[in-house]
Amino acid sequence: MPDDSDDAATPALRAQLLATEHWGLLASRSTTQSEVLTRIAMFLTLTSAGLLSLALMGQATKFTGVFPGFAIAVLAIVLLVGVLTQLRVANTNMEDLAYVLAMNRLRGAYVELDPGLAPYLLTSRFDDRAGAGQTYYFHGRRAMSQLAASSLVFIVAVNSTLLGLLVSAVAGVLGAGIGVMSGTGAAFGLAYFVLAVGRSARLYNSFWTTWSPLFPSPAPDGTAERPADRPGE
Repeated sequence: MPDDSDDAATPALRAQLLATEHWGLLASRSTTQSEVLTRIAMFLTLTSAGLLSLALMGQATKFTGVFPGFAIAVLAIVLLVGVLTQLRVANTNMEDLAYVLAMNRLRGAYVELDPGLAPYLLTSRFDDRAGAGQTYYFHGRRAMSQLAASSLVFIVAVNSTLLGLLVSAVAGVLGAGIGVMSGTGAAFGLAYFVLAVGRSARLYNSFWTTWSPLFPSPAPDGTAERPADRPGE
């Protein structure tokens, strides 16, 4: 019978296996980001083409006749693509968070193998909410400008504008005046923006209620309680 100790991986082999997993996560993260950026570019191209077609159609019809129906159809199609793109961006954000947490966990394993590495890691080795925040923005606490300028908020802003234009067009077809059209469109657009951003925030917060980190960030007193089901313990 072979000794069980012969089956134990050496620190060098463990480091190699962890590095292989790390490179795989980096490749997957890069592919996901590239895919969603392509989707965003396609949506913005469609939006630009749709608005340009409305301008050309308006000039040809003097904004009368079939133009209102044409405008509603174009705006509805572009908005549909925008909502699908928004959902993909939101899903990608959660996937990216999973990649960040996974790589944080690997860094935690690196530090377990060699505690002397800890001072040289700029990104976090803790796979919890605080650790994810440090990896995303290691200069300090994430600023509101970063959140406001995110791809998701950008897409939501574009979709809110498209929805406002669509609602205004429908109101115009129903015989509403310019004041009612503008007010109704603005109200729907603003409501959509608030609801979409709020939904994204709720999904992000709810994720942390079910996530169990293996490498929690240290408490203010410098200690960190490790879960009882820690591998190898």
